Amino acid sequence: MVSVKREHRARPASRWSILPRLVADAPPAITLVVGAIVLILALLIITRPLTSLVLLTVYVGVSVVLSGVSEVVRTTDAGSLPRRLFGGAWIVVGLALLIGLGRTLEELPGILAMLLVLAGLASLFDAITQGSVSERVLATAWGGAQIVFGVLALTWPDVTLLVVAVVFGVRSAVFGLTLIIRGLRGFGPGSGGRRAMSDAFTAPPEYHDAPSRVAHRWRATGRFALSLVLVLLASGSWYLGSWIQSGAPVVDAFYDPPAVVPYDNGRLIRADAFSGQSPPGGDVQRILYTTRDALGRPAVASALVITPTESRPGARPVVVWNHGTTGVARGCAPSLRDASATHWAIPGLNDALERGWVVVASDYSGQGAPGVFPYLIGRGEARSSLDAVLAARELDGVALSRSTVAWGHSQGGHAALWMAEIAADYAPDIDLLGAAVLAPVTDPLELADEVTRNVATAELSIISSWVLVPYADTYDDVDLSRYVAPGAQTLVREMTQRCPTEPGVIVSVATALGVSEDSPLFPADLTTGPLGARLAENAATGPWDVPILVAWGDADEVIPARLQEGFVERACAQGDEVRWTVYAGYDHLATVLPRSRFLPVLISWTDALFTGRDAPTDDCARYADAAP
Repeated sequence: MVSVKREHRARPASRWSILPRLVADAPPAITLVVGAIVLILALLIITRPLTSLVLLTVYVGVSVVLSGVSEVVRTTDAGSLPRRLFGGAWIVVGLALLIGLGRTLEELPGILAMLLVLAGLASLFDAITQGSVSERVLATAWGGAQIVFGVLALTWPDVTLLVVAVVFGVRSAVFGLTLIIRGLRGFGPGSGGRRAMSDAFTAPPEYHDAPSRVAHRWRATGRFALSLVLVLLASGSWYLGSWIQSGAPVVDAFYDPPAVVPYDNGRLIRADAFSGQSPPGGDVQRILYTTRDALGRPAVASALVITPTESRPGARPVVVWNHGTTGVARGCAPSLRDASATHWAIPGLNDALERGWVVVASDYSGQGAPGVFPYLIGRGEARSSLDAVLAARELDGVALSRSTVAWGHSQGGHAALWMAEIAADYAPDIDLLGAAVLAPVTDPLELADEVTRNVATAELSIISSWVLVPYADTYDDVDLSRYVAPGAQTLVREMTQRCPTEPGVIVSVATALGVSEDSPLFPADLTTGPLGARLAENAATGPWDVPILVAWGDADEVIPARLQEGFVERACAQGDEVRWTVYAGYDHLATVLPRSRFLPVLISWTDALFTGRDAPTDDCARYADAAP
């Protein structure tokens, strides 16, 4: 047998695991108790990542501090200074975690990312300064993998919490089981002084019997194999992250406002050609313009202006299209999508252009242009759309008449109703003749009460974040922490940064699913308190001085038909001129699709308003004694 030199140093991978070394030589009883405690805590972290967030933070903080202390006092060789610096940095980070526990719950993803990068750098230093060839290769692969995962943790902070919880939990569960086995073996016959089975988390013991050359080769082979696995795992994770990021919409410089913009609302800042698809017989431009947000503060918004290519004398009537829910992030703006100026995105667009109408489609403030997106916040939505019309008048070669009709679907229906409610006061130079709303949100509070009665799902969690975050960012009295589970604000805010059409939405879904079995992201009732009051404040209640056209499907899976029926009943009761139509078998989107049976009704109703002929039918008068 060929002897080799005894190893007295700890392997690089084990340096940062202080607890295993502290209990390595403990009596069997203590080992057994510690193992049971660690196993219970590990299972809690794995199965209840959100509930155990404080526990996870304390666990990480204590481990980091103890590991840093161990590194500072352990190193005595000539190359000890860099290691002590690493150890000191870990002590500082660990103390910061523990001292600022309440605040660091939300900052935990960034702190964990920093720890991963720091640990990766330490491993790379180990690869340079010590070890055999296989140990250096493993330290290099492990260090590089930790740095990669640290960068990804900064990119996906919501998922980081769940992944770290699982990693720490599984790691600790294995360690706890190992301690339990070690403790039980310690009570067996002939166990005195005998070291129990080693595990992946303890520092390797000194070899009392020199290993054989064959054993050395097996260990080296194992290190090389593990290095390959780490490289493949890090590369695959990086590729996946890059693929997800590449699918996110890119907000180009057009949407960035200049340092100085006109103070008045409805002023054109700039215009540019639209690079996406154009409808037959139409030219498309995108515009950036000034507006006011929900609280009346200066803001900037973007829109598409679609004009007929056929030249006609005189000013053209205007249809304002208010789009439905596309998300609440800047990148979710319809004007960033290739097909947003087609009849698939704007119902009846081709017919409108054939009749010589100009279609103006706002993104609303906060989409495309920076700012807070007014999701289901009536005045913010309506001001963005009204100011888009005013700004479009400043385009060269476009003559717009004062005659305007608002169209809108879902969230956009909410915006169109609010346009009709505030147009006379906010934009008196626009003659808003009517509003056609397709499957509209009419009362955000009523809808919130309806959807929150259902079992919490990933989709519901994402939609709830889309409502809650813009309301919290708009209204000072809506406190996010009142409605979101402790430590989950990062998760909720990250959900609002992705659009449903981009690959990154799978990250939001994974996050929502990951915590759904733990505790709800929104433990408080969203329909109560300041949020409930603000939702009620944004109900479209009228009265309206212009005709309203309402259409919905009786199979609408988003907004129950009975909510639309209640809206019509209330509008008719207060004397509004309302026409409604219900389509059997239509779901939430069916009314806006190109073959919808509603589109001829929409076009003829709008044409009657523009021409003044064949005034729209008032169904309140026709069916005064019948509910819709």
